Amino acid sequence: MSKQELEVIGQDAACCQGLSAAPLDEDRAADLAKVFKALGDPVRLRLMSMIASRGEGGEVCVCELTPAFDLSQPTISHHLKLLRQAGLIDCERRGTWVYYWVLPGVLDELAAFLTTPQPVRATT
Repeated sequence: MSKQELEVIGQDAACCQGLSAAPLDEDRAADLAKVFKALGDPVRLRLMSMIASRGEGGEVCVCELTPAFDLSQPTISHHLKLLRQAGLIDCERRGTWVYYWVLPGVLDELAAFLTTPQPVRATT
């Protein structure tokens, strides 16, 4: 696998243990590292934010994403491809345009992983 290729991680919700729940095994750490690597670039993080801000079930056309950056269309497409390969978004071509959306549950899974449970405090 080249450095530019990212594999799609599993989409099952059974693997949502938080960071503080237990140490990560090698496979889970490798899967999460691929996702965080994809989000580790400012352009990809902005693209993800623009797509996710459409809300659940919302989608955005690539024609709306490209003007927000001082980058060529092929460069934007490359960044979107890496987000797809990381299992964060999906897309569909309609005519000459491609529409993107966040895969269901992906952001919830990442949030659950990063969230540390707050202790319940007794009120007096």
